[in-house]
Amino acid sequence: MVTVPRMSADDHASVSQAIAAAEASSDGEIVTMVTDLSDPYHDVALHWAVAALIAVLALSAAFYRAVEAFYDRLFGYWGAQHSVGEILFFVMVLAVLAFTVVLLVLRYMPLRLALTPGATKTRRVRRRAIAMFKAAAERRTIGRTGILIYLSMGEHRAEIVADEAIVKVTTPECWADAMASLVREVREGRPAEGLVLAVEQVGEVLTRHFPRSSTDTNEIPDKLIEL
Repeated sequence: MVTVPRMSADDHASVSQAIAAAEASSDGEIVTMVTDLSDPYHDVALHWAVAALIAVLALSAAFYRAVEAFYDRLFGYWGAQHSVGEILFFVMVLAVLAFTVVLLVLRYMPLRLALTPGATKTRRVRRRAIAMFKAAAERRTIGRTGILIYLSMGEHRAEIVADEAIVKVTTPECWADAMASLVREVREGRPAEGLVLAVEQVGEVLTRHFPRSSTDTNEIPDKLIEL
């Protein structure tokens, strides 16, 4: 598992204060979440292990004589005659060995992440963000004005997911400044500061479209959630 420094009590307090301030002028409800990793990517490790197995089989077929010579060097003796079956069994052992070694090596999560395509990481983070939004914010407000700021540290990615009423009056470009601020601060090793800036800028968008009404109540706790 990829581990990152946990948010301190001061970090939690600063994000909570930013949420409260942003919601003070809007009917919107902001949820913030941080996680080390959005997916274990076990399938990625398996795919690389299968690729190694196939590579061994393909190379053995392409360079059969070299494999035969290698087998003879390992197990041969004067006048030995090796059957095709013995060579094929040897190749199978090499293929399984390659599969197992790659699978074991890719238990090291930083390497597994490095070998995971960027598009795959983006999709998995987005999928997890939507799942967390459904659990923590969707339909939790009377006016359907909940919004999630989701940060996945291991993949170096963030997502903003909004409820129905917000989606109707905004475009993805509305959150560009918030995302840019968040990513910039995280790259500098200041994730809490990034979240605070993102909350402030999301709050400005919510205030323009959903100014606070007299009947507004705090429907979702103002806190940073660490998964």
